[in-house]
Amino acid sequence: MLAYGLLVKIDRFDRILMSPSNLEILAYETTSLGDLCLRRRELLSRPGTVITEITLDHELLMSSYNTASERALAEEALARHDGRDLSVLVGGLGLGYTANEVLQSPRVRRLEVIEFLPEVVGFLRDGLIPLSPALLADPRFGVREGDVYATLRAPANEGWDIVLIDVDHSPDEHLGNANESFYTAGGLASARRHLAPGGILAVWSYAESSPFVEALVAAFSNVETVPVSYRTDLVDEEFTDWLFVARDEPFADATSRVPESSGDVSRFEPGADREPGAGRRRAPRR
Repeated sequence: MLAYGLLVKIDRFDRILMSPSNLEILAYETTSLGDLCLRRRELLSRPGTVITEITLDHELLMSSYNTASERALAEEALARHDGRDLSVLVGGLGLGYTANEVLQSPRVRRLEVIEFLPEVVGFLRDGLIPLSPALLADPRFGVREGDVYATLRAPANEGWDIVLIDVDHSPDEHLGNANESFYTAGGLASARRHLAPGGILAVWSYAESSPFVEALVAAFSNVETVPVSYRTDLVDEEFTDWLFVARDEPFADATSRVPESSGDVSRFEPGADREPGAGRRRAPRR
């Protein structure tokens, strides 16, 4: 078999091992969105540093090397909610870093993750991603295959304290056309009905989006845009991902305002304990 221009062989666990590079293909699946690959590799520039990556149609989707913005999505929302016994919904499993960060809080009673691709759920359940043991061992954690956008369009059966969305590249660049309605004022109003009183909606993006901010402002009384900036030592370049955070009650630590997509924003800087690394995604990302 020839893949990525390198000869490969199959080991006794049906994993594809690539030689002579330090690259191991853990899974390769054809999905409804394209060819999905889960791989593990040792960084040639950092011998001994092994990272896990997901690619879609041979383009990098996400990496375990830098997860600052995925973790910040959970951190920023939790920091703005002063409740206890929280129920949290996460749209998009990925490599599990947002979900894992949610579970670091003892205030969280329940976490449910909705993942569109059954193959990604399989990666978790088969123990192929680094956080599989920790996530599956936590009794608060649950995951199911589904469309989080369809869930948020449907009538609300329960109120979530926090809803975190990390599915599309950005509000203007979607995995599929069916996702587009979520980013409108009407779609966000539907999503708001799934929030408990004082609940928070937070959305991950690799880019700013003024139209999305305007839609959020039309649906929620309090909106913030939060840049997450970090430097990648692999290419010596700074990247900024964006979080859009909204609720209908005043934030505990912020002043209510109508934000611009650039300029008046709250800034999140990853702490000194955060690992450096390459940006998770750059357009086109998914």
